[in-house]
Amino acid sequence: MFEQTFKNIDDTLWKDAGCSSELDYVEQTSWVLFLKYLDDLEKDKATAAELTGKTYTNIISPEFQWTKWAAPKLKSGKIDHNALTGDDLVDFVNSKLFPYLKKIKTDAEHADTIEYKIGEIFSELKNRIQSGYNLREVINNIDELRFRTHKEKHEMSHLYEAKIKNMGNAGRNGGEYYTPRPLIKTIVIVVAPKIGNKIYDGAVGSAGFLCESFEYLKNKGKDGTSSVSKLTTADTETLQRKTFYGKEKKSLAYIIGIMNMILHGVEAPNIIHTNTLAENLADIQEKDRYDIVLANPPFGGKERAEVQQNFPIKTGETASLFLQHFIKILKAGGKAGVVIKNTFLSNTDNASIALRKELLTNCNLHTVLDLPGGTFTGAGVKTVVLFFEKGNSTKKTWFYQLNLGRNLGKTNALNEKDLADFIELQKTKAESENSWTVNIKDIDQTTFDLSAKNPNTPEEAPLRKPKEILKEMKALDKESADILDSILEMI
Repeated sequence: MFEQTFKNIDDTLWKDAGCSSELDYVEQTSWVLFLKYLDDLEKDKATAAELTGKTYTNIISPEFQWTKWAAPKLKSGKIDHNALTGDDLVDFVNSKLFPYLKKIKTDAEHADTIEYKIGEIFSELKNRIQSGYNLREVINNIDELRFRTHKEKHEMSHLYEAKIKNMGNAGRNGGEYYTPRPLIKTIVIVVAPKIGNKIYDGAVGSAGFLCESFEYLKNKGKDGTSSVSKLTTADTETLQRKTFYGKEKKSLAYIIGIMNMILHGVEAPNIIHTNTLAENLADIQEKDRYDIVLANPPFGGKERAEVQQNFPIKTGETASLFLQHFIKILKAGGKAGVVIKNTFLSNTDNASIALRKELLTNCNLHTVLDLPGGTFTGAGVKTVVLFFEKGNSTKKTWFYQLNLGRNLGKTNALNEKDLADFIELQKTKAESENSWTVNIKDIDQTTFDLSAKNPNTPEEAPLRKPKEILKEMKALDKESADILDSILEMI
């Protein structure tokens, strides 16, 4: 049912003059979806309060509640045909609803409350659906969705992920919005966070790393082995409020990231709308640091000179600035899994050399996963994943080259099975046809070039000389002639 509803919404938005792309469809679906989710959440909280003899105070004022303006119901359960539509609906949304929701954060006690997040989201959003009749169709479709059970929320989160994936494919740079989930899951498994760790993504995008970490920790528990049933109330509270942190520069990605986390079950995500790189590295103190960094920073972006002044290693390459930020913001003993362009391993410019030296000196770069081209739809670059721990210098680095024997693309994407061998071998850093270890003392100590060639690749058989081929052909002809002669003698 959910899948068909999303398709119907896309068909409606396709007809609207204010929505021109998959990006608009996701953004506009998100804010309506969020308000319906919020209504279901308030109903659940009111029911829970009633069962314990308490009174629940609604976050949203009566006139702005979903059941008042969006979906007032008749006794039959159907939406009242007198519900707002056309110009009246658009006018109400633009001039009353959005201004009210923007202001709601002024009453919030803290930045990590859902009230604050509502205000943040609607400060960044704009209703782009121009036709009130189209908006009415979207609302009617979303009103059919339910977010009451775990199963419903789980299904909805998967469908929302699928929409983000489509949006990534539709954008000029798929990697900007969507990191393949099998890759994220693999990175989380290797980094292995535990409950109590503070997990951070400074280029949060659609919050894939934080959502997958949440799923992993719910299932793994405090000691990395126990099941979800063993989580205490305190553990659950820690996961909800004190575990996941992110920053995002772009408005649309910020909204989608928050929505994605909420649909996965984190009620008030600690995601801030800011340019991470505008922070001066010298200002980061111990209290600002995190136990875990998981990220796929934007590739190939360029930052202005004043932003570069925030970093000791000056470069216009966005990913290199992010890597400096991640190293600095990790606690001593903290662990990271960061996706970066594979050219980082070998670039000869001064900034790249200085950054490699910094990474190898201040962190233990224990693993490099070399990914094939096509891993990121539409990104058109080859990437690697750097796994490192802060505090000790690197002595040895284990490399794994993911050779799949097929071309990756939209219809033939990376899957979990593709990465199973890497996960297994990484536990012991074993050598194989696709993996090898490099002693850092053996690399060039002036360039710190890390683009090691796989020494275990099977050598291709050398091409034979024409004379050898002709000799073999002659021998085969003689053999064929002998067989024919023996058959003739038997007849």
